Amino acid sequence: MPADHTPRPAQDLRSVPGPVPAGALDQAPQAPSMGPSIAPSTATSPAGAYPQVSPRQSRGRDAFDNPPSSTQVWKPTGARRKEVLKALGIFQRATADQLWRMLRPTDRHDRCTRDTLNALKGSGLTRVETRLESGHQLWVLTEKGHKEAKLLLPKSVRISALRKLEFDDEGRPVEADGYDEHAAAVTSTAAVLTGAGYGTPLSWQTEIAHRLPYGYTQYADLTMRAPDAGVPAMLLEVDRVTEPVADLVDKLRRYSDWFELLAPKADADRAEPARGAAVHDFRLWSRIYPATGREGYVPVAFVFTGKTAAQRESRMKRLEQAARAYFAGEPYPGSGAGITAVDYHQAVPVVVTELERITADPAGAAGAVWRRLGRQEWQTLDEALDNPDGDRLYGVQREQARRRKAEREAAAREAQRPVCTSCGSKFTDDRWASVQGRPSWGSESDGLCASCVDAASARAEAERLARRQTERAAAVTVAEAETSRSLGLFRRRG
Repeated sequence: MPADHTPRPAQDLRSVPGPVPAGALDQAPQAPSMGPSIAPSTATSPAGAYPQVSPRQSRGRDAFDNPPSSTQVWKPTGARRKEVLKALGIFQRATADQLWRMLRPTDRHDRCTRDTLNALKGSGLTRVETRLESGHQLWVLTEKGHKEAKLLLPKSVRISALRKLEFDDEGRPVEADGYDEHAAAVTSTAAVLTGAGYGTPLSWQTEIAHRLPYGYTQYADLTMRAPDAGVPAMLLEVDRVTEPVADLVDKLRRYSDWFELLAPKADADRAEPARGAAVHDFRLWSRIYPATGREGYVPVAFVFTGKTAAQRESRMKRLEQAARAYFAGEPYPGSGAGITAVDYHQAVPVVVTELERITADPAGAAGAVWRRLGRQEWQTLDEALDNPDGDRLYGVQREQARRRKAEREAAAREAQRPVCTSCGSKFTDDRWASVQGRPSWGSESDGLCASCVDAASARAEAERLARRQTERAAAVTVAEAETSRSLGLFRRRG
C-alpha cells in the first residue's frame, strides 16, 4: 500500500492536559467520536505553542486517532461540513491531518476534522478509500457528496473527478490503492501553505491546463491565488526527486512559451515593440491570471520532497544551472555602463523549497524556506518573489547615470570656457553666451571678460572725452588767435 506523505507532526498533543482555548473548537454536549481515523498532530501555524509530551505506549487500533477523554467535546458544525466537502471536491482525496492543516490550522489537533468526516460518512457524503501505511485514513467523496460539493463550490472552481467505489466479483468493496506519494505531496503542499496564511482552500485548483499551439498541454500540479498574502497567483510543481531534471526544465520552457502567447485579437504589430510592463497587456496569461504586482510572468514554484536533503539540494542546483535562460532576465534595453539592474518583465520568477524544510520551520511556509533561483539566500516567499534588482534598482541607477552624464558634460563644457586675455578670469555664462556665434568673435574685445570689457569701455570713453576736450580747447585757442589777428589788423588801418 502506498505510503502517506502527510508531514509528520513536530509535537504530539494527545496527552496535553487542561482545557482547550475558547474558539479553537466547536463545542456541544455530545459524546466524542471513538471511530477509527488518524493520529492528531500539531498545526504548523502556532508551532511551539504547546508543550511536547509522550504519547501513550499502548493503544488499540480503534483508539489510534483519539485524544484522551476530557471535559471538552466536539461537534461538527454546518460550516465545517461545508468546508470539508468543498476541500475534498477540489483535492479529491485527503487525510484528516491534511484537511485540518488546510482548513483549521489554529485548532490544537485534528479531532474535530475527523469527527466532521465521520459525520459526513454517516450521512453518506464521504467514505474511507483506504488506510495508508502510516495509519492515516484516506477520505474521498461519495457520489452523493460529490454532487453536493459541486453545488457548494463557485462555478470558477473546477471540481475534481469522482473516485468511484469498486467491487469485487462477490460484490464486496475493493480497497483502492491509487493514492500515490505524488498526490499526497500535492495535497500536503496545499495544506501547509494554506495553514501559513496563503489563501484558503478555494484559492487552490489542481491540474489546470495550459494549452500550447504545438499540441502540448502543460498541467500545473497546483495553482494558488492568495492576493491578501501578496501572491495574486502562483503555479506549483511538486517533485519527489524522481523525474529527470531535464523534464523540469522542459516544464519551465513550456510555461515560458505559454506566457508569451498573444491574447486573442491582440495587435501583433503593437505587441512587437512593447517593452516593460506594457508587454503583458498583449499576452494571453494576463486575461486568465491577475496581475502579479511585480515584474515578470506568473511565478512558478518547485516543491521538492523525498529522498535525502543532499539529493534535493543537488537537484535544485542542477535545475538552476539548466533553466537559467527562463528565469535570469535580461539587461535593460539601451542601458550603458553602471546599470546592473535586470529586466525581469519577460522572465519566469522561479522559487524552490522543500516540503521537509517547510514542516521543520517553526513558521512553516511563512518562514524563510524559499529560494529564488539565481540567489543564494533562503527568504520568505514575499522576499523571494520581490525584485530589488529590477525596476526599482534600474530607476535609481538610471538617475545616477543621468547625474554622472550631466557632471561629465558640465566638466567638458567647463574645460572649454574662455579665459580673459587681460585678467585671466573665466568668462561668466552670460559673457560666454554673449560672444558665442557672433560674426565679430575673435576680435580683441571678445577675449575680455565682462569686467575687463567694462573697464576697457570706460577707458575708451575717458580717452574720447579727453580728446574732445583737447580738440575743444584747441579750437578755442585757434578762434581766439584768429580774433586777435583780426583786431590787430583793424587798428593798423585806422
